[in-house]
Amino acid sequence: MKESRDYLEMSFRSIECFSNDGKLDSYELSEILKIAEKDGEIDQNEIRVLQNIISKVKPEEVDESMKVMLKKVSDVINV
Repeated sequence: MKESRDYLEMSFRSIECFSNDGKLDSYELSEILKIAEKDGEIDQNEIRVLQNIISKVKPEEVDESMKVMLKKVSDVINV
């Protein structure tokens, strides 16, 4: 089976999101998570990318919708 390259698309998308206004919002994070989930399995590369993305989110940028998304991502990658 061929290794998934979705993590590269996720990385590129996160760079676009952070570069457009310097931060990531809940919609952008949900779109990145969709890339990881589209093949029905989140692999270690995708988990690593998601963890890296989350580590760049500043506490002062976290609103209620982002809290929900961060919880969802955390639940998915900590299975």
